Amino acid sequence: MKTDEPLISVIVPVHNGQDYLAGCIDSIENQIYENLEVIIVNDGSTDHTQAVCEALKESYENVRVLQLDDKGVSAARNAGLEAAAGEFVTFTDADDRLRPGMLRVLYDCIEKTQSDVAGCKFIMWSSDLEWEKLTDMSGQETDMPEAGRMEGKTKVYDTGAYLREELLSGNSRCWSKLYRRELVDKVRFMENLTIGEDMLFLMKMLPYADKIAETDYRGYGYYQNPIGTMNRKFTPRYMDQVTCWELAREEILRMDESLDAQVTSLWMMGIMLTAGKIAMLPAEERHEYPECIKICRERLKEAMKIQGAYGRLSVGYRVKTVMFRMFPQLYLSLYHMRKHAE
Repeated sequence: MKTDEPLISVIVPVHNGQDYLAGCIDSIENQIYENLEVIIVNDGSTDHTQAVCEALKESYENVRVLQLDDKGVSAARNAGLEAAAGEFVTFTDADDRLRPGMLRVLYDCIEKTQSDVAGCKFIMWSSDLEWEKLTDMSGQETDMPEAGRMEGKTKVYDTGAYLREELLSGNSRCWSKLYRRELVDKVRFMENLTIGEDMLFLMKMLPYADKIAETDYRGYGYYQNPIGTMNRKFTPRYMDQVTCWELAREEILRMDESLDAQVTSLWMMGIMLTAGKIAMLPAEERHEYPECIKICRERLKEAMKIQGAYGRLSVGYRVKTVMFRMFPQLYLSLYHMRKHAE
């Protein structure tokens, strides 16, 4: 292992990941960039994840394992940050994988642009066979930027431009990015949220950053998990989709009040996505959540008062918001019927 380059800490939270954790860690260990420590945070797993963790510790000398008592992904990432020794930090979800060049590309990008953070794009995969087709584990990648050929493939932002052009345009993920340690030491993940914690982490980090770079290289492999958080049926915790955008709006207005209409329109979309999740439940189950429906309608009414926010929505979302505000039960029933007919 080369030690003449800075240590990168790779933080991997896992909960009941016995079936995919080894593939994730193997992809990290196959990185072209060699000076790594891997911190697995086993967050209260009840399957055989701990046995997998122990086996990985035996296989790789740079793997450390931390134990938490089912505190959630934010607490797991925070525990990893507290334990990390690297000058740089990155986060990987335990069902995802890294292409061999990812950390090399991101580290070189930071060094070349003198940025505080470097991010890359991601590819989606759903089977081992598909992953093998997407990446060559020998490290030979046809689309990996060669040394000195990053021009035209990387864009560097100041914090204001990054907020407007990346974060508020959908790039709100904490993974697929490499961070300078002194930057992330200033912030932590909000531990009482299950949705949107990535976005709020980045928003809280922005005031401390100088430059952030994004490269077109597709280095992160995002696994399309059929039982992932966003694919599960509605529970009251899904209301975090509404809460996270409320909190995000507060953070953004502290940085730039001119973005109120833009972020409020995104808040409205988050409310409608939550209403849609409720609508997917059978009618008898929907009736168990009158308070959640009420909160969605109240927040939507509040958001629609912000000048310019409603006008930024697509025509489809405008129709949805008005109908849900005026006829909530009818909207939920019609949405349910349409989705189940597709």
